[in-house]
Amino acid sequence: MNIGVPRERRTDEHRVGLTPAAVELFVSAGHPCVVERDAGRDAGFADVQYERAGARIVYSGEEVYGRAGLVAKVSKPTAEEAEWLQEGSVLMGFLHLAAGRRDRIQAMLDKKVTAIAYETIQQEDGSLPVLSALSHMAGLMVPQVAGTLLQSDHGGKGMLLSGVPGVPPAEVVLLGAGTFGMAAARAFLGLGASVYVLDLDLGRLQKIEAHLGIGRHIVMMVAHPTNIRKAVAFADVLVGAIHVPGARSPIVVTREMVRSMKPRSVVMDISIDQGGCVETSRPTTHHSPTFVAENVLHYCVPNMTSVVARSATHALTNAAWPYISAVATHGFDAAAASVHALQRGVATHQGRVINPMLAAHLGLPEVTS
Repeated sequence: MNIGVPRERRTDEHRVGLTPAAVELFVSAGHPCVVERDAGRDAGFADVQYERAGARIVYSGEEVYGRAGLVAKVSKPTAEEAEWLQEGSVLMGFLHLAAGRRDRIQAMLDKKVTAIAYETIQQEDGSLPVLSALSHMAGLMVPQVAGTLLQSDHGGKGMLLSGVPGVPPAEVVLLGAGTFGMAAARAFLGLGASVYVLDLDLGRLQKIEAHLGIGRHIVMMVAHPTNIRKAVAFADVLVGAIHVPGARSPIVVTREMVRSMKPRSVVMDISIDQGGCVETSRPTTHHSPTFVAENVLHYCVPNMTSVVARSATHALTNAAWPYISAVATHGFDAAAASVHALQRGVATHQGRVINPMLAAHLGLPEVTS
């Protein structure tokens, strides 16, 4: 199967779909690879590295899509890229279709594109192996961003996350105790912040307690509306990380709750790639990452790990490799039949919406593959 790696076209998207090492593995296995010129530049991968790996460098995205039976991307396609998609091709990436434009989905349906969303590839135990890799990375990043946003010169209230003797640390509220929440809690605790983690899943809360220990400025709370309202009101930093595979994130923090926060506190809505879990959120970019609503600073960058593009591309390739390889080696039908986690990642196939959550969001009847 011919594999294409286009240059990402969305604002501030510096990651790339495959590393040169992955391309070398595919080429050695007999899968021709085409890579768009400068596709890996911002992640530190030069064209010559892809050429040495056996790829052919082409000079337009349209040519990549035209030559590829399987397109390995990072983010969902733009309108231009949707036009370039070939009939019956396979598209793999973080697609977040429930939060996207319906006309992009329709373009995939019209062209019978098999769209495989990394964020919904799911193991039998409910884990999300590809999404988790970057969620873990984002969790480790979020304290350094939060600490900067709390600074007076960035519009924050002028607080140090850790506090100092005689001055209490910042109070950080994490909504969601998944992979991101676990990593973020560990990182915030490492910097000395007081951390509160809320989730409806008691098992997740117990797991964090078991891993991070008791008595380290960390409190676990069940995410009932009353507890959320209480925690939001005292938070210096509120981090939303609510994820429902294939669906839009539910709004769990209302505008009224945001209004109750202390002036110049910080909201970081990490769920924004799936629509956001805070009512006052809207997508921002790395060039213009924040805005103020209800006298609270908001950070809502969908592609947070893009600014650590090299590390993120390595992590993404490592996690997605088994699934891309299965499709390239066996074809989609055989791969989906044998790799159930991959099957759960299918959003569209043969002109139909396959993912039940996405179908429900679009008001379409549920179908099976």
